[in-house]
Amino acid sequence: MNNKLEQFLLEHTTPEDPVLEDLYRQTHIRFVNPNMATGHLQGKFLEFISMMIRPENILEVGTFTGYSAICLAKGLKPGGKLITIESNDELTAFSHSYFCRAGAESKITRLTGRAQEIIPGLDLMFDLVFIDGDKREYVEYYRLIIDKVKPGGFILADNVLWGGKVLEKETTDPQALGIIDFNEMIRKETIIENIIIPLRDGLMLIRKKGK
Repeated sequence: MNNKLEQFLLEHTTPEDPVLEDLYRQTHIRFVNPNMATGHLQGKFLEFISMMIRPENILEVGTFTGYSAICLAKGLKPGGKLITIESNDELTAFSHSYFCRAGAESKITRLTGRAQEIIPGLDLMFDLVFIDGDKREYVEYYRLIIDKVKPGGFILADNVLWGGKVLEKETTDPQALGIIDFNEMIRKETIIENIIIPLRDGLMLIRKKGK
């Protein structure tokens, strides 16, 4: 996106929560690949989606430093919970400290490990799922998750344009290939409907058919 246009969008969007602003800044100071943090525009979008759905249970694959989890948790019903899965245990203390600062620690449960091993053991049905883990594994995540999504529930998948590499038929980038496979699988699915929004690196909204 044009930098001037992005700045215009930021200036005409509700200001960033100070806790999230500090989380984003500290992520960029302290961690490798800080661009993986959700950021203000997408974070506010996730917050709005959650508030519109008012989910009882949310599942997130890929916590990183916790920005998106905090945004999504804002829309939970009273007594609702968000389960977020992260493979990197070195991020646990950092993300938890910001869950506490945001007043969301009682709503968010962070699990450490591979999503493929954790998801089958979750005895919950989810109203909303956010997929933002290893792009090579998106197809696996989806296949494990779809039966745990309530009819009428939603899945959001991040980075589905992967810097435009989804258009490069000869790409050898394994992350891009994972996204391409995921997009093609979703295109052929009959139990869902979906749309891709060109927000940041592409955000796919998937709705499981049913009530």
